[in-house]
Amino acid sequence: MHVRNEAMRQDDPPRDGGLPSGTLLGPRDPAPVGVHGRSGASPFLLLSDHAGRAVPSGLGDLGVPGPDWDRHIAWDIGMAGMGRLLAERLDTILIEQVYSRLVIDCNRAPGHPTSVVRTSDGTDVPANLDLDAADVARRVDEIFRPYHARIADELAARHGRPTVVVALHSFTPDMDGVPRPWHAGVLHNRAPRFGLIVKSLLEEEGGLLVGDNEPYALTDGSDYTIPVHAERNGLAYVELEIRQDLVADARGQREWADRLARVLPQAWACHTA
Repeated sequence: MHVRNEAMRQDDPPRDGGLPSGTLLGPRDPAPVGVHGRSGASPFLLLSDHAGRAVPSGLGDLGVPGPDWDRHIAWDIGMAGMGRLLAERLDTILIEQVYSRLVIDCNRAPGHPTSVVRTSDGTDVPANLDLDAADVARRVDEIFRPYHARIADELAARHGRPTVVVALHSFTPDMDGVPRPWHAGVLHNRAPRFGLIVKSLLEEEGGLLVGDNEPYALTDGSDYTIPVHAERNGLAYVELEIRQDLVADARGQREWADRLARVLPQAWACHTA
């Protein structure tokens, strides 16, 4: 698989402190965007808003205990591995956000209440409690905006070509003590057709319970990536949620990459028929 190293990878949060003066990202920090695979004839553009869990070195560990960095609050478990395998199988490009959603959530509009979280699923994020406007602006300017600019550039380069935006996410098997029975969820908003075809094909695979806007609903207010890059541009899309226990290891990531590599081209053929 061809990989362009537009960003160094840094999966574990650094442990040293001291915010660099004037900027957020220092020379030791990875760039915010990871690009894998290649942009070729495939109609699919894969996006992963929460693939990484890096933290700018100047922010240390945000005051979050070590075990919590392995939880869903820090990243979308399994999506980095599964997304890269899927990009290889579909012979296409995957654009990843490298930094943890605890630094800034790149699937929320700047200013959204959960753009920079103070608490996530019962865990406080002390470094986020007393941020001023300049602190937040640095995270937006140096992490959020470059990621979305890279997506916009990719779409501009594909102008006039058939394009399907596929946003890859994963969800925790239970929330607030309530089990979530779905194996996967298909999320859609104003243009549901492609997503509903994907849902139908996944159900035909057998043995899968597939949520329709479950466990989350895709809306203009709750999401950013799909409304801005897909719906505003009139592109077909699907936002996929895979249950994290199913993709936590390499075997599960391969299984789901193989499954989606079958289903997505079938869905596109149905969509364009």
